[in-house]
Amino acid sequence: MTAQPSRSASKTTGRQRAATEATDLQRERILQAATTLFAEQGYAATTMAQIVRKLGVTKPFVYYYFRDKQEIFERLSWRPAVDCFTSMDFPPDDTRPARAKVTEGIERLIRATIAHHPCAVFPYREPQAYRPAYRAAQKKLARHFYDKLCALLEEGRHDGDFDFDDPMITALAACSLPGFLYTWYRPGGRFTAEETVAALSKLAWRVLGLR
Repeated sequence: MTAQPSRSASKTTGRQRAATEATDLQRERILQAATTLFAEQGYAATTMAQIVRKLGVTKPFVYYYFRDKQEIFERLSWRPAVDCFTSMDFPPDDTRPARAKVTEGIERLIRATIAHHPCAVFPYREPQAYRPAYRAAQKKLARHFYDKLCALLEEGRHDGDFDFDDPMITALAACSLPGFLYTWYRPGGRFTAEETVAALSKLAWRVLGLR
């Protein structure tokens, strides 16, 4: 579930294959620099040359770890995708009612979106930037999430805890709320992260018809 869609490493690029603590740190440096540029300029306007300049390194340094900017962008997007789309996963022995799982899962989804800001909203802002293989993997994750959520909603409706018509439309509407955080949310802004989680969770629960 958590393995990122991979590209086969080319023998001619010299890209790193075996991770070590030191190389992981260097990779994180690149990802952090790229995050800032992608967030400020967008995917299309950001170049590998700009990432290199921001880091103050040479091009071979960056290409040792990543094939191109698309691979960097996908790596940044995959981490939050996994956290967000597994937020409705609960242990098999969790016997709580559906109401408790849905409310907790929705809150986890929103909290993960904020925790991974701005990378979590890259797919909403620039969906055209990803390879077909990446989009397929992300769609599989999303289908996993919505299958879980819709099943819980149906269970909760049967228990009398939710009031809605179509479960998928309802689930999509409720979970679209954190997707648009990129249009207005800023860390250190008017609302703290916890205030934003609380406000959006309550709105999502209303969409779900929580009684």
